[in-house]
Amino acid sequence: MAGGFFALFDDVAALMDDVAVMGKAAAKKTAGILGDDLAVNANKASGFPPSRELPVLWAIMKGSFLNKLILLPLAFLLSAFAPRAITPILMLGGVYLAYEGAEKIFEWFGWIGHEEHQEEEISEDVLTAEKKKIRSAVVTDFILSIEIVIIALGAVEGEPLSVQIPVVTFVAFLATLGVYGLVALIVRLDDIGYALMRLGDGKGAPVVIGRFLVASLPRIVRALSVIGTLAMLLVSGGIFVHHLPALHRWAGPVPGVLFDLAVGMLLGAIVVGVVVTLRSLFDRFSYRG
Repeated sequence: MAGGFFALFDDVAALMDDVAVMGKAAAKKTAGILGDDLAVNANKASGFPPSRELPVLWAIMKGSFLNKLILLPLAFLLSAFAPRAITPILMLGGVYLAYEGAEKIFEWFGWIGHEEHQEEEISEDVLTAEKKKIRSAVVTDFILSIEIVIIALGAVEGEPLSVQIPVVTFVAFLATLGVYGLVALIVRLDDIGYALMRLGDGKGAPVVIGRFLVASLPRIVRALSVIGTLAMLLVSGGIFVHHLPALHRWAGPVPGVLFDLAVGMLLGAIVVGVVVTLRSLFDRFSYRG
């Protein structure tokens, strides 16, 4: 009986070793997408009044955890019973990211109805506008979470479910904690700066560093808006380039990052054009009706 008990411990220890090794490998493979995830989510979580930044971030983080709870069982089921369905689902998510990124760029240049969006936001109360932004952030997180889960699954392909489930689950939830922890740090840089200035009592290195952090935050937020938008296009383009080998032949000598960005932008521009056209037709028929 004791021998069986210790044998069970040996099995558990061996399994944990496998999980640790595979978890490290999966984390390395998802590191690239986590950088994009950080930029996108930092962009989505910024632009709120200081008193609402952390509550909004907490709401988005809870949505991200819920996304993982929905996605993980579905990913394991699809991996076991319908692995061919994973790529089309991932590509649909890529289409959505391309649309979001391209729409943002077109609004910056005034090529589509940025003013209409502004009027809608002004007419809404602050709480409704905040909830709308949170929903948008959670939807974007859902798409990025699909990418993270599928990359992590690919890292443990061929392993038994007893290894796949804990490894992918660990990587998925660690990604949420890591990304949103860093986002919280970024959006509260000004508070850290003011705290350092108080600590320095008007002089010394803490005051210099504190002033630098306070002055840097607006620039960081503006930079994140651009980086987050480009990251969505990069992720989208990367999905299509990775899963459509024919695109590799078109890349030629163009660096991979630039080619992914170009594919994402082209795809996003097509989708934006379709959406704008459909909206115009819908408004025209509604007006006639």
